[in-house]
Amino acid sequence: MEHFDVVVVGAGISGIGAGYFLQKECPNRSYVILEGRNDMGGTWDLFRYPGVRSDSDMHTLGYSFKPWTAAKSIADGPNILSYLRETASQYGIDKKIRFKHLVTKAEWSTENATWTVTATRSDSHDTVTYTCNYLYMCSGYYSYKSGYTPEFAGIESFGGTVVHPQAWPSDLDYAGKKVVVIGSGATAMTLIPAMAKTAAHVTMLQRSPTYVVARPDHDAIADRLRKFLPEKMAYSLTRWKNTTMQQLVYKRTRTKPEQVKTALLKGVRDALGPDYDVDTHFTPSYNPWDQRLCLVPNGDLFSAIKDGSASVVTDHVDHFDATGIVLKSGQRLDADVVVTATGLNLVTLGEMEFVVDGNLVDFSKTWTYKGLAYSGVPNLASSFGYINASWTLRADLTCEYVCRLLNHMEKTGTQQCTPVLRSGEENMAEHPWIDNFSAGYMERVMHMFPRQGDREPWINPQDFKRDRKMFRDSPLDDGAMQFTKAPARV
Repeated sequence: MEHFDVVVVGAGISGIGAGYFLQKECPNRSYVILEGRNDMGGTWDLFRYPGVRSDSDMHTLGYSFKPWTAAKSIADGPNILSYLRETASQYGIDKKIRFKHLVTKAEWSTENATWTVTATRSDSHDTVTYTCNYLYMCSGYYSYKSGYTPEFAGIESFGGTVVHPQAWPSDLDYAGKKVVVIGSGATAMTLIPAMAKTAAHVTMLQRSPTYVVARPDHDAIADRLRKFLPEKMAYSLTRWKNTTMQQLVYKRTRTKPEQVKTALLKGVRDALGPDYDVDTHFTPSYNPWDQRLCLVPNGDLFSAIKDGSASVVTDHVDHFDATGIVLKSGQRLDADVVVTATGLNLVTLGEMEFVVDGNLVDFSKTWTYKGLAYSGVPNLASSFGYINASWTLRADLTCEYVCRLLNHMEKTGTQQCTPVLRSGEENMAEHPWIDNFSAGYMERVMHMFPRQGDREPWINPQDFKRDRKMFRDSPLDDGAMQFTKAPARV
């Protein structure tokens, strides 16, 4: 049984970033990255649907330590994956990754101050175990097993092809075919203009509209800065500019939602023209950023709608039949291919079993500590990004904080750090782990996630400025994070 100071679970954006920070900030700590799949990249290796891309700019989705230098700031999946592979290779992180190691269980022993991590090797089906002093979960927040698809009456009678974007077949031929994409989130917005290039027609079938905004896929200011400044300086300035703008826009949606709503809808009307029914198809019933805002790079979705290769229908599915979908209104949509872009199945910490001193952990009974650790669970952190900004912004901050913890324990001669409620905090007001966000894929599973409290550090604010202060400047020994030594061995 091999032992490491730190076991990182997952070799996507968060896990690769964890490897970098551990090497830089904790160079005397050994670590390994266990990855259940055959390759690194996480989301960017898993999703293979047409046009797959980020809806966050790469100056903030990219790492703080690794400048994004490609021309497009809104990048496609293959280019993002290349960036991650280049990062892992450049810093030797790829040598620390063990692929085909699907972690299934982690058991903490206070007596030994260690985690025992169990994984199954997908190539041999053998069970392997590792021990570590600290466990860092970088496995994302959704199930890699399957995406979310609602139950649709009569779907078994449909004679065409039904596919979920998370399980896109490499041999799917939709050229010259009628396609219906069910959904109106970021995946649907990406798929439709990409498929419309060769399909006979693509229809976006949505129950309700989503806010969308068109932006260029190039950052003109970043391009200019790169001409006159060193690469790292230009990248840092662009990253600062974009994070600042993201936070300003988000705060404006909280304080002046009607103003932001008017501006967003004006952009859609300007793109689609005065005769398009924006009220029906692009005017949500909620305020901006109550659900995630969708980006339309270079207005590609609007272009597809205007040239007739794509259209939007706002209605509900009644049932499938042999040749398409019958809607609640009585309208029907003929289809050869139906894409269920209906969301993800969210999970807590990698669909694993966690045990602390023989007791199974129910994370829904815990309180989140700064959105990265959990009350009563020692020597554990998990990486979860922003729902209102780029994932990596928070992943980087979380890595910095984990390294601060590890170095503090080394300095103080302690082996265990456990978030514990302080006196008077047992009766804190409870809030959902992600608050003020009404997206269905979140609301379906919030009961499974830890609770937020009403005060620091028992919060998950989803606020980059506040997180930066909380992670970098707040005292580690705050009375809630308790540092202890391992029991003396006789």
